[in-house]
Amino acid sequence: MRIAVEGCMHGDLDNVYKTLQYMETINNYKIDLLLCCGDFQAVRNEKDMESLSVPRKYREMKSFWKYYSGQEVAPIPTIFIGGNHEASNYLWELYYGGWAAPNIYFLGFAGVVKFGNVRIGGLSGIYNARHYHLGHYERAPYNESTIRSVYHVREYDVHKLMQVEEPIDIFLSHDWPCGITDHGNWKELVRYKQHFEKEIQDGTLGSEAAAQLLEKLKPSYWFSAHLHCKFSALVQHGEGGPLTRFLALDKCIPGRRFLQVFEIESGPGPFEIQYDQEWLAITRKFNSIFPLTSRSASFGGVQLDLQDCRQWVQSKLENRGAKPFEFARTVPCFDPSKSVSIGAFSENPRNPQTESFLQFLELPYLLDNATESREVPQSPASMNYRGPDADSEEIPIDDVDELEELEEVDDAENKIEKS
Repeated sequence: MRIAVEGCMHGDLDNVYKTLQYMETINNYKIDLLLCCGDFQAVRNEKDMESLSVPRKYREMKSFWKYYSGQEVAPIPTIFIGGNHEASNYLWELYYGGWAAPNIYFLGFAGVVKFGNVRIGGLSGIYNARHYHLGHYERAPYNESTIRSVYHVREYDVHKLMQVEEPIDIFLSHDWPCGITDHGNWKELVRYKQHFEKEIQDGTLGSEAAAQLLEKLKPSYWFSAHLHCKFSALVQHGEGGPLTRFLALDKCIPGRRFLQVFEIESGPGPFEIQYDQEWLAITRKFNSIFPLTSRSASFGGVQLDLQDCRQWVQSKLENRGAKPFEFARTVPCFDPSKSVSIGAFSENPRNPQTESFLQFLELPYLLDNATESREVPQSPASMNYRGPDADSEEIPIDDVDELEELEEVDDAENKIEKS
C-alpha cells in the first residue's frame, strides 16, 4: 500500500490533490491513501468561517466547499484530523468521526479506523494544560475565548485512546509529542528554527498528551504537523523493543516540504475505510461519562473489562458491516455567485451520520446538550502556563497570518521529497 502524508492543509485541497496526481504521473504509481495532520479547514460556507480561529482579515473560503458540494470529488481516499485552525462547528457535528465530504473522512476528536488491514489512529487539536482536564463545554456560536479553547485536546479523548491494546500501524497528531526532538537531529532543527531551542532545552516543545500516547501505543509510524517544518526521528521503545518512525511535515506552500509518500505492508485489499471493532467498544464503554460541561470526566465509574462490549460490537458489525455511514450534507454550500448573510443559516444541525452511528451503538445523542457555562475561570497557576497556544500569541511560529498563496504545480521536486 502506498500512502501520502501531508502536513497542514490550510484548505488547499485542490493544490495538494494536483501535486499528488502529478507525482503519480511522473513516477508511474498509484497512491492509495492521503493522510492529513490537521489544520484541514473544512469550511462549507460563510457561517463556518465564523468558527474558524484565524484573524478575521485572513478568513478565506479556500477549496473544501467544492468537495462538500460535489462539484469536485477527492481523487484519493483522504483521512484527516483536526488542528487549531478548523471550522470547529462542523467538526463537532462529526465528533465521533465521519465523512466530511465524499471520500474525505474526519477521524474525529479521537479515533481509530482501518484502511484495508492497516490500522490508523489519531488525536485532533493541540495540547494546552489550562483546558486539558476540562470537559467539552464549548458550543457554537463561539466567543473569543471558546473559539480558541474548542480545539484544545481533552483528557477524556486521550484516556480513550490509552485503552487501545491492539497494535496501531499509523498515528496522527497535529502537534508533536513532547520530547520527540531527543530522538532526532534537533541541532539541525534549531539552525533554521532558532526560537525552538529554549523549549527543546526546557522539555516544553510539544504535547505531553501525545507523548503519553506515543509511549503507550508504540505505533510503527507517527505523523504530525503544526510547527511548519520537516523533522524526522526514530524512537526505540525500550531495549530491543519496537520502533516508531516519526515525521513532521510543513504547511502547503511552494518550496516547503509538506508531502511525503511511503509504502507499508498490507493485504491485497480492498482498500477502504472501515470501523475498528476495538475502538467502537471503547467508544461505547466510555460514552456514559462523556464530559459536556467544564467538569472533567469521572473515569472511576467505568469498568475497564471490554470483552463483553467487544463481543456485542462484533455481533453488530457482522450484521451490518464495517463501512462508515454515508455522507450527508447538513447545511447549504458556499455559492461564489451569491452573497449570503450569516443570519440566513439555520442553527447547528445534527449530522445524520452521527445520529446513525450512535443508534448503531445504542447510545444517546449528547452533542447538542446545553452547557453550564460559556466561560471557564482560570486559576493564577493556569494563567502562568505559556505553551504553544498561549493567549498572547496563538502560534509563536509561522502564524497563519503569513500564509502565502500556493501556486500551481510546476515543479514537484520543489514541493515534495519522495521516500
